[in-house]
Amino acid sequence: MDLSTLRPAEGSKHSDNFRRGRGHASGNGKTAGKGHKGQKARSGAPRAGFEGGQMPLYRRIPKRGFTCRNSKEIVAINLDALEVFDNDAVVSVEALLEKGIIKNPRDGVKILGNGELTKKLTVQANAFSANAAAKIEALGGKAEVI
Repeated sequence: MDLSTLRPAEGSKHSDNFRRGRGHASGNGKTAGKGHKGQKARSGAPRAGFEGGQMPLYRRIPKRGFTCRNSKEIVAINLDALEVFDNDAVVSVEALLEKGIIKNPRDGVKILGNGELTKKLTVQANAFSANAAAKIEALGGKAEVI
């Protein structure tokens, strides 16, 4: 490789400022990509979504609900799902992903107390229910909040 062969990566360079209306030879002459006549061919064409003064769709449809910007989407797992791990194993979010127990940890993982656990595990998660933490520690394991 040398300086004379350097060029941008394929598809990385794209310019939208080519000269319009500069004759047939340019490939974009005559009507300059605007077609023939009509409102959209003239200057001052209306904005996208404008319906000629009719009440636009985005204003006709009722607005409902509210989405809180600060809410978190926590993935919940029951204790019986942790039975797939060996005794004395460290169960982290990465380990749960590896075993396929969760697909996407989103904003965090919480362990819930449903089901029975029979193995001593060190569980590292973002949150635990009181029942889950008690069951893990009753078997000699640890419930670590990360």
